[in-house]
Amino acid sequence: MSEEHFDSLIPYDDVVQEALRAVVGRVLGDVALNGLPGDHHFYITFKTQAPGVAIPSHLHERFPDEMTIVLQHKYWDLKVESDHFEVGLSFSQIPSHLFVPYSAITAFVDPAVDFALQFHVDAGETGPEPHDVAGNDEPSVQVEDGSNVVSVDFGRKK
Repeated sequence: MSEEHFDSLIPYDDVVQEALRAVVGRVLGDVALNGLPGDHHFYITFKTQAPGVAIPSHLHERFPDEMTIVLQHKYWDLKVESDHFEVGLSFSQIPSHLFVPYSAITAFVDPAVDFALQFHVDAGETGPEPHDVAGNDEPSVQVEDGSNVVSVDFGRKK
């Protein structure tokens, strides 16, 4: 076998990322129809400056790069479409409407069952800046590392 590495003409990393983001959409769609079952709840992290993201300006100021929201007890008007979701959340007693394309999501976690998806950040980026959790109805459950985490990074050259 040859030790040579060839760049793929098929964008496998993009296809896998799209498929994994579709998992998020399907799960959120079920929740929009039926509510959160049992102890399930979600941490969703997304890039606040990504194309299509619409959040109030006070949240952009507080989270200029990335923010994590919690869907558990206090959310409303969850609407799920093929390319985005919308949800109402309260931050410091201020009701806010968030519009988040799946392409902006960098992580999706359901701590109730130790399930997590982490999405590829392009190599050209330096990575997310450290940030606080957004401060909506955050649960006290912590996610342990290494359990059912799917992380996809094919090291795409640009």
